[in-house]
Amino acid sequence: MKPVPTPGTLYMIPSPLGAGQLNDVIPPAVLLRLQQLDYFIAENPKAARALLKRAGMPRPLLTIRIERYDHNTPPAAIDSLLDPVAAGTDAGVISEAGCPALADPGAILVRRAHERGLRVVPLTGPSSIVLALIASGLESQRFAFHGYLPVKPPERDQAIRAIESRSRKDRETQIFIETPYRNARLLDALLSVCQPGTLLCIAAELTLPGETVHTRPIADWKRGKPDLADRPTVFLLLAR
Repeated sequence: MKPVPTPGTLYMIPSPLGAGQLNDVIPPAVLLRLQQLDYFIAENPKAARALLKRAGMPRPLLTIRIERYDHNTPPAAIDSLLDPVAAGTDAGVISEAGCPALADPGAILVRRAHERGLRVVPLTGPSSIVLALIASGLESQRFAFHGYLPVKPPERDQAIRAIESRSRKDRETQIFIETPYRNARLLDALLSVCQPGTLLCIAAELTLPGETVHTRPIADWKRGKPDLADRPTVFLLLAR
């Protein structure tokens, strides 16, 4: 009778938030684990290869298997990505930036791994959402992350009103992000819709040379807006 293989482990591997020094944001133990893996499931294989190259992989990159898993991956393909892990191969999950499965399609992959009884191990690294929260000075025991707000103005304004109301009612910090080239439009909407006393934290380019984190009332932001064009930014709101 053929022995049943011992399953491998699915490692959740963080990646830098930008082009900063890898050793400044990724612990040595995480880099060592990354260097030991030969199979990766990545949101963007090209970005993953660049990360592996920067991490100093001891083997040629051509010998390393990298499979794509993104928003366009059909649910039926998830099991095929996890089959090597079930058969005994350790794998690393890599997002475009930051921690995988957080504001990232990897969460569904991880859920399926749990359904199949596979071991999932999160590794330490940068998360723009967590870093922004702890640097904001806003309520950190009750918070909600909304991902991206609607793009169209009527729906976006309605969403802003709803989360501001929720924040005031529950004393809860509301966190959201935007595609960098639309940052200015989102900021204008926040300044137009929110109450003057509502606190807004704008955390831009976290862990990068241009990093800025400032928390001010909406009324103060109206007197001087930052230039957020093409800067990865996390927005945090706390109504008072």
